[in-house]
Amino acid sequence: MASEVEIDEGNDTKGSMWVLDQKLDQPMDEEAGRLNNMYREKKFSAILLLRLAFQSLGVVYGDLGTSPLYVFYNTFPHGIEDTEDVVGALSLIIYSLTLIPLLKYVFIVCRANDNGQGGTFALYSLLCRHAKVKIIPNQHRTDEELTTYSRSTFHEKSFPAKIKKWLEANAFRRNALLMIVLVGTCMVIGDGILTPAISVLSASGGIKVDHPKMSNDVVVLVAVIILVGLFSMQHYGTDRVGLLFAPIVLLWFLLIGGIGIFNICTYDRSVLRAFSPVHMYRYFKRGRKDGWTSLGGIMLSITGTEALFADLSHFPVSTIQLAFTVVVFPCLLLAYSGQAAYLMLNKEHVVDAFYRSIPERIYWPVFVVATLAAIVASQATISATFSIIKQAHALGCFPRVKVVHTSKKFLGQIYIPDINWILMVLCIAVTAGFRNQSQIGNAYGTAVVIVMLVTTLLMTLIMLLVWHCHWILVLLFTFFSLVIECTYFSAVLFKINQGGWVPLVIAAAFLVIMYVWHYGTVKRYEFEMHSKVSMAWILGLGPSLGLVRVPGIGLVYTELASGVPHIFSHFITNLPAIHSVVVFVCVKYLPVYMVPAEERFLVKRIGPKNFHMFRCVARYGYKDLHKKDEEFERKLFDNLFTFVRLDSMMEGCSDSDEYSLYGQQTQQSRECPLHTSTSTMNHTTSSSNWIVPATTSSGSHGDTEVDEVEFLSGCRDSGVVHIMGNTVVRARRESMIPKKIAIDYIYAFLRKICRENSVIFNVPHESLLNVGQVFYV
Repeated sequence: MASEVEIDEGNDTKGSMWVLDQKLDQPMDEEAGRLNNMYREKKFSAILLLRLAFQSLGVVYGDLGTSPLYVFYNTFPHGIEDTEDVVGALSLIIYSLTLIPLLKYVFIVCRANDNGQGGTFALYSLLCRHAKVKIIPNQHRTDEELTTYSRSTFHEKSFPAKIKKWLEANAFRRNALLMIVLVGTCMVIGDGILTPAISVLSASGGIKVDHPKMSNDVVVLVAVIILVGLFSMQHYGTDRVGLLFAPIVLLWFLLIGGIGIFNICTYDRSVLRAFSPVHMYRYFKRGRKDGWTSLGGIMLSITGTEALFADLSHFPVSTIQLAFTVVVFPCLLLAYSGQAAYLMLNKEHVVDAFYRSIPERIYWPVFVVATLAAIVASQATISATFSIIKQAHALGCFPRVKVVHTSKKFLGQIYIPDINWILMVLCIAVTAGFRNQSQIGNAYGTAVVIVMLVTTLLMTLIMLLVWHCHWILVLLFTFFSLVIECTYFSAVLFKINQGGWVPLVIAAAFLVIMYVWHYGTVKRYEFEMHSKVSMAWILGLGPSLGLVRVPGIGLVYTELASGVPHIFSHFITNLPAIHSVVVFVCVKYLPVYMVPAEERFLVKRIGPKNFHMFRCVARYGYKDLHKKDEEFERKLFDNLFTFVRLDSMMEGCSDSDEYSLYGQQTQQSRECPLHTSTSTMNHTTSSSNWIVPATTSSGSHGDTEVDEVEFLSGCRDSGVVHIMGNTVVRARRESMIPKKIAIDYIYAFLRKICRENSVIFNVPHESLLNVGQVFYV
């Protein structure tokens, strides 16, 4: 199947761009329906639903499930004065779990996923499809025809339409939206550092409970050893050890739920009155400022909720909802109620409330399971950090880093070596630096509440622009979410000097990196857009100017999806020779989670036919496995050859320059049958060697009626050269000092240490040609 769509190439001559499919002989309606159904959420059988819900426990709920290890200690770091405060704190925990994870995230926010993908960048991608808020202007209307580019429409005079125009009308608002997303992303990265630190340190603290005379240094040393082992195993991927995760977490939830029931029955059943919200009011009335600041510790009971949304990609929303309501939610309520019942009679044990409340007979088995559960919880947030950095890189907000796909079955399971070791160093520094749960808990709470605030702001726009909810419903959701989260945020502000500054510093460092990289990328793209070469200049090329066409194919890599890049003119000016066939290759990422393989490549001819110049745009989503090696090159040439074949077939089928095979396939098949599959098209050349004259234009072959496909095959056999720009970006002399610092120092340093394009595309040195130039932005 092939669809031809007219593309406005600016300075390019009028032509047509093709979306190439691997199945040319299927009817359009049938194939389009097949692709559309492929990406809808499937209906699962009851058995499969239960199995997926069981598996989701190990991936999604590890972080949320290990919170009972440290919540009460961080709520009462100075001890408990009145046992009624325990009931009040338990009441706050119960309603926090009910309102935030259960109602907001599991039943509302998780429905805002981008075809199963969660996280702040997934929400941003949804907004980019429904409003023109993406900063890099490389979108085109053909992108909207992708199967996965789903979006809704609304009336021009409706309230969502007004919000859309308000966002699009001002560059400051678009930049502010991006900054909000980056702040949320940086806080998620902070979670990837703080979650392993507090979870593993809290679990290791169980050793000291059984051996009170043991030094705290031993506990810290054990935690550091576990962390080193955890990060050292990341390169194996979660797929190999994933089978162990779900049973461990399920066993963990059953244990803490069972221990909770035992403690309620053994110590004090009166704690169940905490289900009455009256005790929250009495708690604040008694504690006043101390009660208010203790919210920073209570908030740790809902940490991991943001990771729940970020790790959504492997499971349907229905399985997430089933696992939470049937297992996670009731077990957590029982666990916290059991600890509260124990503390009613043993308030002096608040420092180690979880381990003290364990029956002696099962103490060490629970300690082992707790340590394993802490490792699983850490693994979930580390994996979420890898995923969100890959999304940031795809949207031009993070430097190029090495991404290793650890599973051929699940594309979402990735490993980023550089980020892994940075996380390990920072995590060990936090663990060894603070040496206790309290200050790490303060830092953890700060990061989580900021992520939740960002999610609320993005969800407000999602409900308006994507869901088209009535403004009253949007107002109610935003109001109640902000009231709860701003209350928690005001509490954690009191603990900024007690460890809460850590995620702010970490987030600030990553925010500078991400924003400066994005700023430099946008400026470089804008420079290339304004300095691209006119088509008149291309048409003027020829032997009269001393230009030589040499055998082979030149792949010119550019970020431009339209127009001829400045690097091409710079290359010809210094070396007046080009290959017999020139293909401008643009690899761009779209605000979608994936692009189907059959819709990935767009091919277009540039200039007259005897010029043999083409453009190939390869489109990827932020979750796609980018085949940058020989697989990428092979598919590029497959689509190029298919385009040439179809182009030659259509010359006798229609007199119109504009042609749509999708819309006219039935009618035109009577005049020119096109039932040919690319898999049956032979790309081999004739036995004789193809010789391309080096001093004449390749158009002479058209005069002898040489088939263009054979000509391209001969050029490919002569050799393929990859031409890449090695650009240096500098700020203009008249630029402000902040801009000079950002471009000349920070951006230049990031460009120096990040991966080269030639490494990303796996280009061998013998076929690489770098063209150096300086851009002043």
